[in-house]
Formats: sequence, C-alpha cells, structure tokens
Amino acid sequence: MSTEEKSKLQQISQASLYSAGVMPAAISYCFRILQRHLQGDSLLEMGPAEGVMTELLATTGKAMTIVEGSALFCDSLRQRFPAATVVHALFEEFQPTQRFDTIILGHVLEHVQDPVDILARTRQWLKPGGRIFAAVPNARSVHRQAATIMGLLPQEDALNEMDRHHGHRRVFNPESFRAAFSQAGLRVDVFGGYWLKPVSNGQIESHWTPAMIEAFMQMGERYPDIAGEIYVVASLPPV
Repeated sequence: MSTEEKSKLQQISQASLYSAGVMPAAISYCFRILQRHLQGDSLLEMGPAEGVMTELLATTGKAMTIVEGSALFCDSLRQRFPAATVVHALFEEFQPTQRFDTIILGHVLEHVQDPVDILARTRQWLKPGGRIFAAVPNARSVHRQAATIMGLLPQEDALNEMDRHHGHRRVFNPESFRAAFSQAGLRVDVFGGYWLKPVSNGQIESHWTPAMIEAFMQMGERYPDIAGEIYVVASLPPV
C-alpha cells in the first residue's frame, strides 16, 4: 500500500495546481483564519504540497515540522525552508518524537484513504491544550449546488474534474466533516467557512478582480454551510 500510495502522490505532484490561479488567494485567506487559532511554539504541517501555506507559516517564527508524502515536494521544501524539519513519509508511517501545539491539515483529509484514522493519529501527536486546524472543500458550496441543478454534477459531493486531478477521494459536507473529528475522539471547538463561491475557479480567474475575490472570501465566513471551503478547529476532549 505504501509504495502504491507514494507513487500516486509523486504523479500528482508533477502536475499539481495548488499554487495556480486563485488558489494562493484562498490559501492566504485560510492562513488569516488559522492565525486566530495558533497555539504555543511548535507546529506540524501535514501535506503542504508546493508549500504555499508553508511560506506563510514560516513568518510566525514557530518551530516547524513538515510531513509530506511526495519526494519531489520534500526536496523543494527542504531547500526553501532550511530551518524546518521535513519528513518524507505517508501520514500512516509518520512517527514523530515530539508532540505539537498546533497541527495543520490544509486540504489533506479529502485525499487520504481513511480520514478518521488520520485524525485519530494526530490526536496522539497533540500537546495538552493544543489545537488541530483542518480545512477542506465543501460539497454544499453554492457553485456545487448550481452545478448539480444544471446537470454538470450528478450530486453535490461527486468528484469533479479538478477533484480527480488533485487526487481527491471524497468531498465533505459540513456534517460529514465534523463527524470525522468526533469519530476520531476529538472535540470540535470551532466550525467555520470562507470563500462564498458562486462559480468555478476558471470563471473567477477570468472575470473577477482582487477586490471581488477578497469580498467573497469574507462573505464565506458569514455563510459557512454554503461556503466554498470549510474548516474545523479541534482539541483533545476534557479528561
């Protein structure tokens, strides 16, 4: 399983689009939300891909550990972030020697084979009082609802062309996303969203101004259930 999964990740990394188009703006806005919930002095970033979020995390001055399944991405990350500890491993193989104040899973759980298993593992890597921050695309996003009505998607949580390109295995809705944390024995402290997204990335990139993108990023926080991206801040339950 490990060899097959690493081969798949390597293939995806050779044509990754997470740093293309409007995505850096979305990741930057996600970081602005994440900053509200950063804890302590140490952080673990899981699956950073090209490292768009990593560049922003590096400005926090916190001790940073990165675990990434693609050797291609790891080589680049080591060169760009020499102060970080970069581990080339699948999440299922990762065995950290320390616990972390903040664990970040930015667009990770839609990729993995078993999201609950991965969250249960991160639970063991979290310091008492620490937080897990995770963000994923939202199946109930306005643009997915419209695509379903138009017959472009058979259902809101169906994989579209971009999902398949990125190697996504699922599209969470707000209920299934929160449920994964509960099933892993974590407490959901905050649920939210960002980027109210009425049309596709391509349409946004062709016609929207930066001011429009910023406005719709903010509007997504007002309407998380139908935002393009949703996030959870979770912690260890009380003993």
